[in-house]
Amino acid sequence: MASAETSTIANSSSAMKRDSDGMNKNSGNGGIESLDGDIARDAVFMPSTTLPAETPIVQGYDFNQGIDYHKLLASYHFSGFQATSFGLAVQEVKRMLDCRMKPLPSDFCQSIDVEPCLEIRNNCTIFLGYTSNMSSCGVRETIRFLAEHRLIDCIVSTAGGIEEDLIKCLAPTFIGDWHLKGADLRKQGINRIGNLLVPNDNYCKFEDWIMPHLDQMLREQKELGTVWSPSRVIARLGKEMNDKSCIAYWACKNNIPVFSPALTDGSIGDMMYFHSIAKPGLILDIISDLRRINDLAKRSVNTGMLIVGGGVVKHHICNANLMRNGADFSVFVNTSSEWDGSDSGARPDEAVSWGKIRIEARPVKVYGEASFVFPLLVGETFAKHHHEQQKQQQVKDVQ
Repeated sequence: MASAETSTIANSSSAMKRDSDGMNKNSGNGGIESLDGDIARDAVFMPSTTLPAETPIVQGYDFNQGIDYHKLLASYHFSGFQATSFGLAVQEVKRMLDCRMKPLPSDFCQSIDVEPCLEIRNNCTIFLGYTSNMSSCGVRETIRFLAEHRLIDCIVSTAGGIEEDLIKCLAPTFIGDWHLKGADLRKQGINRIGNLLVPNDNYCKFEDWIMPHLDQMLREQKELGTVWSPSRVIARLGKEMNDKSCIAYWACKNNIPVFSPALTDGSIGDMMYFHSIAKPGLILDIISDLRRINDLAKRSVNTGMLIVGGGVVKHHICNANLMRNGADFSVFVNTSSEWDGSDSGARPDEAVSWGKIRIEARPVKVYGEASFVFPLLVGETFAKHHHEQQKQQQVKDVQ
């Protein structure tokens, strides 16, 4: 019988042999080579499948060609990241405009009793939405261009988007700095919007201007039975401002309805509040405006949504398009993400699930700060389209 010591030695020898055999099988390259080859090499040199022949190739702008901003912006489509999103947005807006240029269907029947601002004038009704900061900054002039040349059919904005446009006709907004102290500015009567500065005197001037118009609206309500909705108030204020730098002026002149379901949520609301104390009775009918924007969407042959920012303007336009089972074309521009479940940050695909964008549509979202992105987008689409149409008309006039 073998002793315990002998058995232990034998077992140890057998284990060493097994370990030696194992090392022999995995020898080379630090001991990581398998029977089937080098794991690291297989991982690093994983073979690729062939991409479809039509897959775009990444290619940026070559400044050796000189400085051509149109070609530079056109190259964004093939640059990747949000530059590609911008390029896709340009394509989507061009599709809107191409659809808009087509004649209305021969069997389209315009409602007899429809208001002029709610007439379906084009094969694609374009809804533009923007938040108040767009009127505060220089994007106001871009939006005014769209309204001036009737390149859009309907506007939805916030109270600030309306009042900042009007106030700029009375007094300017200034460039400041993001880091100016709020306490110091408050003592000076200066309001900060990002890196913009608005003297509080601007709102005092606005009060002096708007109060007589609110008086007149109240008289018309009492004496003529006029029903004032936010869009009718905005149209009246744009008409009375009579300033060609004003979005509301051009919207009124060109029969473009401007909706603002939260019109009281800003300086206009402050003025209405003070007016209601001095002369109570003015009523705003928001339901009639809801009917107007929903009916406009329903009666449209095709619709496009161009929404800058989020919040109430984004949802109001999308919800109106739900009434027709979704918009045909859509572009969103904002910096918000979807991970908090907000409507502002929601990607277009979420709107598809609600029936606010059509299933077959090709919507685009650009994650970008709109004061930088939106004028470039308009320049590559609406402005280019407008000036090309102008040139074509000039040629016809000469002939």
